Amino acid sequence: MNRRKFLQQSAGVAGLALLPSILKSERKQDVIFGHNNKKYRLDTKWGALDFGRYPVKDCHEMVQDSKGRIILLTNETKNNVIIYDKQGKLLTTWGSEYPGAHGLTLFNENGQEVLFICDNSRHQVIKTTLDGRVLMTLDYPKETGKYTKAEEYVPTETTIAPNGDIYVADGYGKDFIIQYNYKGEYIRHFGGRGTGAKFVKNAHGVCMDHRDKNRSVVIVTSREENCFKRYTTEGVYIDTIPLPGAWVCRPVIKGDYLYAAVLQSDSRQWMQSGFVTILDKNNKVVSNIAGSEPVYNGSTPAEMYQTVKAFDYPHDVCIDDEENLYVAQWNSGHVYPYKLTPVV
Repeated sequence: MNRRKFLQQSAGVAGLALLPSILKSERKQDVIFGHNNKKYRLDTKWGALDFGRYPVKDCHEMVQDSKGRIILLTNETKNNVIIYDKQGKLLTTWGSEYPGAHGLTLFNENGQEVLFICDNSRHQVIKTTLDGRVLMTLDYPKETGKYTKAEEYVPTETTIAPNGDIYVADGYGKDFIIQYNYKGEYIRHFGGRGTGAKFVKNAHGVCMDHRDKNRSVVIVTSREENCFKRYTTEGVYIDTIPLPGAWVCRPVIKGDYLYAAVLQSDSRQWMQSGFVTILDKNNKVVSNIAGSEPVYNGSTPAEMYQTVKAFDYPHDVCIDDEENLYVAQWNSGHVYPYKLTPVV
């Protein structure tokens, strides 16, 4: 380890040591997280409910619907979907049939909002209404010729193109991105594991990126490689967005920015070392919430890592219509989502 990296990580350890007193302080609302123009105050009590009535296991993903409601997906079958208002008040719950609930995507389909749920245990993608009525089920993609049984396919995320095409990331299976039309008919697959830039390793997330008005691209997580990879909508590899040290989850686009929960720091694997990263429209890191300050050496950021233990294993981030952030966590003691409010 070189001296600079040692000093950076030593500073991070110092920040971790200070955290308990910071978060237990009566003035914890004054603690500011993040960098540059993306700074926030943290509220760890926002989504807390009566655990006996509304339990959660892993809080996997969150979206906001057109009514402003915050929709949480958990793999707790007593209530797979928990719906809040923006103040954290419980509105309703539904779902008991998704033991492997993992990915949650919202799409406006000709004026009707629908959800796409990826279930790891069922090896399926299920399209539903906002109140849980099943509209379509996608089974394992035997049409690709890459799968012989459902158990080889473990979908983790979807993204939907404006024309209704469905892209499914097989993030815990064979790492392919499978593209279907709006009817659920197979079109193609790309990615997968292999040697070379066009392949991925742990395709945990996928999203459509429309920030460039001249062309839309598909961004795919390659989590174990600490990066995102960009593809055309036809699956042709474009380039890589390097994020050294960051085990990124799915990319989430809001306005000009890309947000992502970082499951853990590469330097402290499986030690509750997660944070949240934010990239600008040029895919340059501008802020790390509870993480190291972004520093660039040319076109690649210096290794990033957790500096303040505000999170254990962040799994997703949702950005609402007022630019508040909500963070869902995996394997983090059954905690409910946290809320981060922008500091102006």
